[in-house]
Amino acid sequence: MKLRALFKAFSLSVAAIACSSAAYAQDNNYKPEYKLSIVVNTQFPWGQGAQIWSDLVKERTEGRINIKIYPGTSLVQGDQTREFTAIRQGLIDMAVGSTINWSPQVSQLNIFSMPFLMPDYAAVDALVQGEVGKQLFTLIEKAGVVPLAWGENGYRQLSNSKHPITLPNDMKGMKLRVVGSPLYLDTFTALGANPVQMSWADAQPALASGAVDGQENPLSIYQGSKLYNVGQKYLTLWNYVNDPLVFVVNKNIWNSWTEQDREIVRQAALDAAKQEIAIARKGVTPEDDSMLKEIASHGVEITSLTPEQHDAFVKVTQPVFDKWKVRIGTELVDQALKDIENRKK
Repeated sequence: MKLRALFKAFSLSVAAIACSSAAYAQDNNYKPEYKLSIVVNTQFPWGQGAQIWSDLVKERTEGRINIKIYPGTSLVQGDQTREFTAIRQGLIDMAVGSTINWSPQVSQLNIFSMPFLMPDYAAVDALVQGEVGKQLFTLIEKAGVVPLAWGENGYRQLSNSKHPITLPNDMKGMKLRVVGSPLYLDTFTALGANPVQMSWADAQPALASGAVDGQENPLSIYQGSKLYNVGQKYLTLWNYVNDPLVFVVNKNIWNSWTEQDREIVRQAALDAAKQEIAIARKGVTPEDDSMLKEIASHGVEITSLTPEQHDAFVKVTQPVFDKWKVRIGTELVDQALKDIENRKK
């Protein structure tokens, strides 16, 4: 009887806390549910990061802040380049977004798409965790969105259905799907390819039908989407750009929360981002190449560039780098180059 009484008292206590939390949120004009946008599904590292963030926030706020994830940028009909504007306008409450997709609205984010800027993960870390990352967060906030943490989609590698690519001439005339970014158009045009802009939702059927010959994406996207099943049997590892992610909240939503809950959401984003980066880098490093082995097991021919081959791509894209250095901001790019040079390898 005592155990039953104790259990009943505990249950009533839990119910009281839940009711108290719900009443607290209602009194403070919290939404019953917040919409979080991502481009991919939650099976990918990107989506897993969003799920971890959502779960941590719900747990740590005791249900005051509930987040629902909307994959496939479904809140903007799949048009990932409209996502940032929708967050700013309040159509989206929260997001884990790509710097590539948001670069049309915050042009300085193009720095991560500068061809062959970041030679290794230490270089990526030096940028996002250093002065460049701070400046970019300031610019994102000025644009009306509150940035909280840096995640990572990963180094973007090149796949195609035609033949191995080891030099720029191998890309001549090849139709390659790219995201809606002028910098990507410039880069692939300089390499002799025929870049075709389309959303990721449209890209997969285009690859399957042969409407485009290839694409570029992190290996986690390549493997998770099973692109080897749509003819993408040739994969080139060239690490030409890395795609950091940003955990953000709409400014009005952010301001509607108490200071305590804002700090909880921020710390949850930092914790989720750290876990997400670890997931994104799993299986694709010299120390752990398990994902590459899994991809190769599907009959994919994987090409790793020699230093001389790599330099050939750098040389061809140098005019693009110089052009966009001015557009992005010479001081910001110079800071990035300095931080990369001084990185801890």
